[in-house]
Amino acid sequence: MKIKRATIITINVLIFSIMALSACSSTPPVKAKSYQLSNSWGQKGAKPGEFNEPTGIALTVDEIFISDARNARIQVFDYSGKFKREFGNIGGKTEKLGRPMNLAIHEDGLYVADYFNDQIKIYSLAGNYQRSIGNSGDGPGEFDAPVGVDVAVNGDIYVADFYNQRIQQLKADGGFIRQWGITGKTGIWSGKFNYPTDVAIDDNNHLYVADGFNDRVQVFDAQGAYSHKWGGLFGMNISGSKPGWFTTVTAIKIGSDHNIYVADFYNDRVQIFNTSGELLNMIVIPSPGVQHSAIAMAVADDGSVFVVNHAKHEIQHWRK
Repeated sequence: MKIKRATIITINVLIFSIMALSACSSTPPVKAKSYQLSNSWGQKGAKPGEFNEPTGIALTVDEIFISDARNARIQVFDYSGKFKREFGNIGGKTEKLGRPMNLAIHEDGLYVADYFNDQIKIYSLAGNYQRSIGNSGDGPGEFDAPVGVDVAVNGDIYVADFYNQRIQQLKADGGFIRQWGITGKTGIWSGKFNYPTDVAIDDNNHLYVADGFNDRVQVFDAQGAYSHKWGGLFGMNISGSKPGWFTTVTAIKIGSDHNIYVADFYNDRVQIFNTSGELLNMIVIPSPGVQHSAIAMAVADDGSVFVVNHAKHEIQHWRK
């Protein structure tokens, strides 16, 4: 079979382009001041201050809220790691958590993605149960294992609906507004998801999605239209450990510096990007003999970062 010269040239150009893009993606970020581990606390257990597979985190100006997933509770600490209180593990089925995942704080409310109960549960910051949003299912406003949540300035709630392969935007009362992704169908193309794990909404209503098993971040503009993506080669479900690449994205947060902080779970690190997806810095979690550490993080107003170390059942505080 004869192959036309033009076809050969096209193939060679394509191969060269892929190699060039791969090389660019492996380039280390611009030299930035590195983070240093300042403090850590926690160990495996069920006592106050102990954890069993912590998975989520949210901050106020002086308190840290942690999803203690297997213990089905929220624990609260001060910034030094001193235990203050716990909640979500007492009361009836309505009040109690099943398996809390990623967290968000809006005004005086803590929003908890409750994976087992297929709900977003909302508590006051003092720990008093307020209300729940959603039920099990695949209809509008229903969930199948919600794992990520964030709240816009106007109170709209954004949910990473894990097994339904979609992101939902809801009113404050749970009323359905719209969704991204096709319910129950995975996809690698822009606007499709492969088990999304978390969401972050900025003050301008730009939506950032941790597209978990697609190993990438997807961004949507204030009108809901797809904007851009990053992670791996072409942002197309290609995992890896090169700088800027991911191997399972599990959480995403927007810092006070407006940068995007991403938990790169299987690579045991947090990567930090600007809003265009340019890698700025990273925090590599030292866990000799232990893998699957950096599952979530939150950024304090002073720029320090609290990281949830899932494998070691601890919380780490990192400073520049």
